[in-house]
Formats: sequence, structure tokens, C-alpha cells
Amino acid sequence: MTDQSVLMQGPGGQAVAQETLDLMRLHGVPATGQNYEVWLGYRLGRNRQLREAIDARIASGEGFAPDFNTDLYDRFFTGLGASAQIVLAGEKIARDLNQVVDFLKQSEEKSGDYGRTLESAASDLTRGLGAEQVRQLVASLAAATLDMANHNKILTDQLQRSSREIDTLRTSLESVRVESLTDSLTGLANRRMFDETLRMRLEEARAQRTELCLLLCDIDHFKRFNDTWGHHTGDQILRFLASALQAHARPDFLVARHGGEEFAVIMPRVSPRVAAQTAEALRAAIQAKRLRRRSTNEDLGQVTVSVGIARLQPGDTPAGLVERADACLYASKRNGRNQVTTDATPVLYVA
Repeated sequence: MTDQSVLMQGPGGQAVAQETLDLMRLHGVPATGQNYEVWLGYRLGRNRQLREAIDARIASGEGFAPDFNTDLYDRFFTGLGASAQIVLAGEKIARDLNQVVDFLKQSEEKSGDYGRTLESAASDLTRGLGAEQVRQLVASLAAATLDMANHNKILTDQLQRSSREIDTLRTSLESVRVESLTDSLTGLANRRMFDETLRMRLEEARAQRTELCLLLCDIDHFKRFNDTWGHHTGDQILRFLASALQAHARPDFLVARHGGEEFAVIMPRVSPRVAAQTAEALRAAIQAKRLRRRSTNEDLGQVTVSVGIARLQPGDTPAGLVERADACLYASKRNGRNQVTTDATPVLYVA
């Protein structure tokens, strides 16, 4: 039992649960199971990064929209559930393999006994046995052979069951792995996958002396869309942008939801010029598209995006590269939105 479980079952558990619900109500967070798990973690204060993320959101006054709540759960809790399932699956596989090993040991003993029975029969047959003795010997051999065949069938069945169980577990674990690295709303890579891939690509670019660019973009005036049309329509727009990003990405790019309405594309072996051309094609394609509200077919108006691109520089860390791309993104915002800014663009430095 975890320390958290002990606390919640103790005398103060009910008070902590009520305080958690009060906090959720205060900040307008729906009392779903996932949200409660997040806010209980915040109330207990065991995860410093979770507490800092929620405190920063409260300080910003932006509120807790459904996509942000989902992002909190994905970032801080989904991986924990996946780890638990992986441990349980590992234990199940270990039990199955132990059963197979036991059967193999028994088969080895059975095979030895059967071999000695055959040797003894062969020896007896060379002594010129009578008809009755031969009959008894054949009956004994038939019984030993049948016993060996039955044991082998049991072993075969056990091996087949174990093989099916392991295949099922392998499929389940792959599903868990994918879910733990995928954003549930858009189907893109989530923040955890983005962080892991960016670190790997940065190391790869340094080792192979190749280019690496990072693109960040977000939807212009997204809050206005949400306030006017509601969060379901906002989700529709987020999925549209996710689809557009994937359509403009090469197979070796990673397209991820970076958080809220902000998206990222990791672009290995791509020059800044090609990255900017790709971003401009994306921006123009989104601007040209007229979206309609699915439920009513109402015209949502024009959707545009602002884009920032940073190129890997000597001495860059993943955080440093993200920070520069983010600065380029906000330069696009400051300078009128619906545009692409790179870290080589002079306008980046205009206040």
C-alpha cells in the first residue's frame, strides 16, 4: 500500500478528499476521475512539477479548460498507469515461463524413464522370450508409449497456451506504450514523447553532424473560438490543425501536441530554409481552409496559425532549442500573427 493510500484511509483522509473537491470547485474543474487524481496529487504536494504547473495556470488566470486538464493527466499520471501495467504483465509472463520450465523438467524425467523402458525391452527381446512374455512386454511398451504421448500432449498444450498468452500480453503492452505516448484528443505524440524524441534527435544531430530544426505553432485567437463556439468546436479546430501538420510532415518528422493549442514538429536533417518553406506551406494551407461547425454546419470563419522555427546551434540543450523556437513563435504573434518567424529573421528582435 502506498503512503498516499495510507493517508487517504487514515483519520484525515476524508478531510483531504473534501479539500481536493473544494479546490476543483473553486477553479471550475469538473469532478471526473482523472481530474480528481490530478488535483489530489496537487493537494498532497508530492510532485513538485505538477504543483508548479497548476500554480502557474492559476496565476495566469487562463482557467482550466478540458484540453489543459487532459494534458495535466497525460503529463503526470498516464505513464504511472502504464508502468503498473508493464509490471503486472511482466509478472504474468514470468509465471507462464516458470510453468513451462516445470513441464520441461518433467518431460526430461519422463523421457529418461521411457528411454530406459525401451532399452530394457530391447535387452529382453534378445534373450528369446516366449509368446506370453512377448505379449506382456508389448503391452508394457504400449502403456509407456501412451503415457509419454499424453505427457507430450500436455506439454504441447501448455506451450501453446503460454505462446498465446505472451502474444496477448505483447499486444497489450504495445497498446499501453502507444497510449502513454499519445495525445488522446488529436492522436499525435504527447509531451512525453516529444521530450524523449527531441533529446534523441539532438544527440543524433550532434553525432552525425546533421541539421535539426524545431517548429512550434499555435492557433491565433484560439480563446476567442472557444468563447464563441464552445470547447467541442475548439477540439474540432485542434484536430484540424493536427491533421494539417501531419499532411505537411515527412515520415521522419515527429508531430506532437506540445500543450493546449500549441503544437511542435521535430525536423531532423532539414535546413532552416526547407523548414521555413514547409512552415509557410502549412500556414497558407490552413489560412485557405474554411471550417464549419460539425453540429450545425455554421461557418467558423478563418483559422490562422503563427509559427516559430529554431535551428540547432552549438551548445544547445533541448530546453534551449525549445525556448528559441518559442521566442520565434511569439515574435510572429507580436508582429501581426498568421506568419512564420525563424531565429534568423531580423524581425524576431523587434519589440
